[in-house]
Amino acid sequence: MIIDFHTHVFPPKIKKNRDKYINADPCFALLYARKDAKLATADELVASMDKEGVDKSVITNIGWTTHELCVETNDYILESIARYPNRLIGFGAVQPRSHEAAIAEVERCVSGGIKGIGELRPDMQLLDLTDSQVMTPFIEVIRKHKLILLFHASEPVGHEYPGKGSITPAMLYSLITSFPDVTIVGAHWGGGLPFYALMPEVKRAMKNVFFDTAASPLLYRPQVYHQVTQLVGSDKVLFGSDWPLLAQGQLLKEINSLDLSKETKSLMLSGNAQRLLSIESEPNNKA
Repeated sequence: MIIDFHTHVFPPKIKKNRDKYINADPCFALLYARKDAKLATADELVASMDKEGVDKSVITNIGWTTHELCVETNDYILESIARYPNRLIGFGAVQPRSHEAAIAEVERCVSGGIKGIGELRPDMQLLDLTDSQVMTPFIEVIRKHKLILLFHASEPVGHEYPGKGSITPAMLYSLITSFPDVTIVGAHWGGGLPFYALMPEVKRAMKNVFFDTAASPLLYRPQVYHQVTQLVGSDKVLFGSDWPLLAQGQLLKEINSLDLSKETKSLMLSGNAQRLLSIESEPNNKA
């Protein structure tokens, strides 16, 4: 089984009316203002999964800045996982600064079958992770439903790229230490946070932290797989493509070309995600 832990889909109306949403939301504009930035629907994702041999995909939302846009796009994610229950797993979006409305939206999404919240963007959502009035009730509902939080993360050094943002390892680490019992996934190798696992206190703090490989070929040389699995363990890495930014097959080809053990590849490609998402092995179950 292969599980892609990081993909993005949008309703057809957003794909058709890109400019409307660019003008409505700065996070969407940051990511998709360029005409060559790909937007795709759930149907297109499933077709790509079939082509590339991916069994299941987590469809994540983005860091919309308003509650209304979170709800609108969550509707499509809930609809998509209902249409493809054996292929798609949903992560919803919330604007925690919406307070009670955000909590209600988490509850609504849970009732529709979501397994997590993300891809959260505190920088774009103007979310102060130290604001207890906002974060305490939000984390309480996450704990209540044992949801996964997936955060965008980026490197504090290196080249710039659209959507890089400022969620660096320091910000991610502050979140992790504030809520050590919450399962957190740091997208894009956590912006390099795994490299700090050489510090004993950092490694201890990352007990419930995982890292996905989304967009890896655009960020790191292939050696990153060896380095991170050695530093944090092969049980902490999740295959993620960031489709449609990159084709799933591009990352799968890179992973399969590496001198990684069969066990490590198995954990990375499905085992770790199965454990986090409570998915049993379902070979050839595509519907």
